[in-house]
Amino acid sequence: MKTLFVIISILISEVLFTDNNGPVVQDSYEAVVEKCMANNVFAEDNKACLVCHGKSSYEFTDPITGVTRKRRMNARYILDIDEYYQSNHWSFACTDCHSDNFKTFPPRSSEKLEKHYACTDCHARDENYDQYHFKDIEVEYLESTHANVEGFSCWKCHNPHSYKITARNTENLKETILYDNNICLECHASFDNFQLLSDREEINIVQSHEWLTNQAAHFKNIRCIECHTAVNDKILVAHKVLPKEQAVKRCTECHSSDSRLVATLYKSQSKKSGRDLGFTDAVILNQSYIIGANRIISLNILSFIIFGGVLLVILFHTAIRIIKRKS
Repeated sequence: MKTLFVIISILISEVLFTDNNGPVVQDSYEAVVEKCMANNVFAEDNKACLVCHGKSSYEFTDPITGVTRKRRMNARYILDIDEYYQSNHWSFACTDCHSDNFKTFPPRSSEKLEKHYACTDCHARDENYDQYHFKDIEVEYLESTHANVEGFSCWKCHNPHSYKITARNTENLKETILYDNNICLECHASFDNFQLLSDREEINIVQSHEWLTNQAAHFKNIRCIECHTAVNDKILVAHKVLPKEQAVKRCTECHSSDSRLVATLYKSQSKKSGRDLGFTDAVILNQSYIIGANRIISLNILSFIIFGGVLLVILFHTAIRIIKRKS
């Protein structure tokens, strides 16, 4: 019977939560970039930086000999112009964050070691961003295992030249999952980057998750932070990354009627969505069906009534037989 209810739930969810209005038409990648460049009042000024940092090579002329040389740009200093003009900071001037000394070419070596701003240097001091709880995010981060890593900063996860908010700005949850997981894998799946911050041995992500049933499905459908952070009701995306020993490993944390996914991955969606139709954790049904987490309340009640009725019939039948034997 339980299997039957699962099948019915899946079928109903397909009917109730399928968008019949067709695909949402969005601006193309090139159109977004072009629009942002056209609306950035600093675009022309930024070209002075991007003429070198937007390419894999750069040229400079020796002021004494007049000879022009071409050199390969360090990969860590190459900026993807298209990504920048689609990022959260698309409207900024390079010198909003970088020293004016960079206007001098070539920049001095000391400039490369300038202290980077943290996200909270701007966002936590502007009341326009209070709704995003950056101060709470900072508190969480300081309690995170990442805060104990020398040289770690907001920039390691949120590259200011390319980072864009996806959790609250996209209708495509798969896109958010892929984007957010790639942030983690930038270090945890790339030993070249990982060893810049740690002396630990290389980690094999697949082997370290051998205990996880159906790895591929989990990696594709949830973010790393669902299991590796503490839930926080105040902020949209938890930033308190836990030590690996404290990572979630109990299936029932997600596969239950009070699934933690409602407070993490699906937090940005309306929790009321679909609940009036009788579903528990109905918000999850907008995107997927998670065994144990999605239920139809009316079917649950009906199953209890049927089970109770069968039990009463058995008890009544037993009582009649006992009475007949005694008589």
